[in-house]
Parts: sequence; structure tokens; C-alpha cells
Amino acid sequence: MDPQALDDAALAEIAAAATLDQLDELRVRYLGRKSELKLALREVRDRETGMALNAAREAVEAAVERRQQELERAELDRTIREDRVDVTLPGTPHLRGHLHLVTQVRREVEDIFLGMGYEVVDGREVETTRYLFDALNMAPNHVTRSPLHTFYLENGAVLRSETSPSQIHTMEAKPPPVFMVSLGRCYRRDTPDATHYPIFHQVEGLVVDRGITLADLKGTLRTLLRQLFGAEREAKFVTHFFPFTEPSVEVLVSCFQCGGEGCPMCRHSGWIEIGGSGMVDPNVLRFVGYDPEEVSGFAFGWGLERMAILRHGLPDIRDLWADDLRFLRQF
Repeated sequence: MDPQALDDAALAEIAAAATLDQLDELRVRYLGRKSELKLALREVRDRETGMALNAAREAVEAAVERRQQELERAELDRTIREDRVDVTLPGTPHLRGHLHLVTQVRREVEDIFLGMGYEVVDGREVETTRYLFDALNMAPNHVTRSPLHTFYLENGAVLRSETSPSQIHTMEAKPPPVFMVSLGRCYRRDTPDATHYPIFHQVEGLVVDRGITLADLKGTLRTLLRQLFGAEREAKFVTHFFPFTEPSVEVLVSCFQCGGEGCPMCRHSGWIEIGGSGMVDPNVLRFVGYDPEEVSGFAFGWGLERMAILRHGLPDIRDLWADDLRFLRQF
């Protein structure tokens, strides 16, 4: 091939390119991997031919770069000359995000307990059976230890089914008095329905000091209920059993949907469970080195999703996990 003829033809076409797209096609034709010039360079066997072909390549590359700058400058000039902006038109709205409803409830609960002088403790989502079961006085055959209830990981680790282990860590780290709450995500092998979901959030509270009684527990929880749901929401405490509290009580709130008449939301009972509570079992206190003859305490665990359901009259807990912006924007 004649390098000079190729050079002249390429320079003429590049100079005549009217758009950047045309210029890009010429770049591929003359400088691409399968171009005549590139193929000729691969077959060079003498110095003179190689120098001539390289000179032609450099001239074409320089011409392409020069023409590209000219076309870009011309396009910018045209845009500045012809485009107009109507500053009187309304701007494009940008939707602002906000906290998820569960996060809103979580922060409100934190503020309530901070106002009562409690410490907020961050717990671990991955726990050991020692802190999730043994320290909480759960018998070897307790249903919570079953793989049908709890998510087991490798080497005896588990995804916490409640935030209670944070209480044990706190008591091991400091002597009484203890006033703490821990809020976070928990995991259970629950079948999703209107009031249950395999992933949920819980607030766990613990008080340990001299002279703590069941009346202190009921007064604290009634204060929380009044601030969350208002004075019109009815609540009752019923006896229950939890391995880590004795005596144990379950806190129920009147169903917002049926007013106590019975419906699928409350399983036709008229009441919805918020969570368990009770006086800390002496075995739990002994586990962390506390003397149950000297101190006593109460503990409770409530679901944040259920608080949100009661606050806003939601029909189904699964709506909180659906990621439907039409639903979430309401809060």
C-alpha cells in the first residue's frame, strides 16, 4: 500500500467530517484494529516502510483529535447560541426521603427511656447459646432452643431471637444499679401472618437495684403505654411464664380494629400482645454474679412493629416489610 496516498485520503475525509459520529466512523476505518493501516504495520519487514506507515498513523491521529476539538467547540457554540432556558418554569421537584415507620417508633421509644434516665445499649444480632439460652435460665428442652424456632449458624452461634442477651452483657460489665434498654433486630422461624414475621424489632428493658418491685415494672410500662398510645388505650397485665422472669406477666393492649369485640387481627380475643415482662429470675442474677438477696429487678421485651401497628391502625405487619412507597409515604 502507498502510505502517502492513504494519508492524503484519510486527512481529506477527516477534514470533511460534519459530526462527531462521522468522525468516530473514520477513526475506526483508519485507526481500528482491522484497518488497512494497522494490518500493514503488522506486516512491516523493513525500516523505511515502517517509518512511513508510522508517520501516516501519527498524522491521521493528530487530524482526528484536531477535528474532534473543532466539532466539539462548534457544538458548544451552537448550544449557547440556540438553546434558551425559561427561568419562569417551575423546577423539577425532588422527593425527600424520611425515616421508616419502625425507625420512627424506635427513636421515640429511645427518647422516652432517655427521659426516664435509662441507658441505651446496642446489642449483638449474632449471639452464642450461652447468652441467648443458658444465661436466660432456659431449660435444655425449652422450645426456643429448637432449630424449628431459632436460626442456628456455625460453631454454636445463633441469630438472636430476642434482645435479652444485651441485658446479660450489661450486667456482666457493671455492678448495680442498672437502668438500660436495648433496641434492635431479632429473628425467629415464624410463619408470616398479620401479626408475625420472621424478622422483627424489639425493645428490651432492664432495671436492677435495691428494692425494685413489680409495682415499679407496671408503673414504668404504663408510662410507656400512655406516651405511645394515649390515655384512651386500655392495657392489662396477665400472668404468664418466661424462664428468665419470676413472676412473669404479659402486657396486652386493647385491639384498635374491633374495640375488644374480636377480629382476625386480635385472633378474636379483643386484645393484642405487646410483649412479655416480669421480675428478673434469681438464677439470672446469680449467673452474672449479682446477689438476689441484695438486689432485685424487672425486665420486659416489646415488639416495635406491633407498637407501630397500634399507633397507626395498620391491618398487617407484612406491610412494613413490603417496601411499597405508596404505603411508607403515609408516615
